[in-house]
Amino acid sequence: MVRAALVSTMAVLLCGCASRGEMGERPPLQTMSPLPSVTPSAGTDATPSPQQWDAILADLAARQVPTTDVRVVTSRRVTWNDGSLGCPKPGQLYTQAQVPGMQVVVSVAGVEYDYRFGRSGEPRLCQPA
Repeated sequence: MVRAALVSTMAVLLCGCASRGEMGERPPLQTMSPLPSVTPSAGTDATPSPQQWDAILADLAARQVPTTDVRVVTSRRVTWNDGSLGCPKPGQLYTQAQVPGMQVVVSVAGVEYDYRFGRSGEPRLCQPA
């Protein structure tokens, strides 16, 4: 009888440690890492390969952007901290491993387009949210 009372008392005390306002309330899951999204690779300056350049031009053409006067603003090798290639979209899940790749920023008629490449060689246009 004393043992049952002791167990009941302990259960009440342990359950009472958290107030109602704290139970079940968690901050929302964040998809962005607090770490920087890019780690410069050795020899960061790089020229896009012919395949990467063709992929950029094809993507611009698909977006109805004229491709007659496209110029490279910056082009560099990077190691992305995850599969988002430094450009995460809310609610998406990405591999949590470093991804070697490139960032190529091009300009057309004064508008800049930030392309990211990972292992696949397919460009990903990084647009601000």
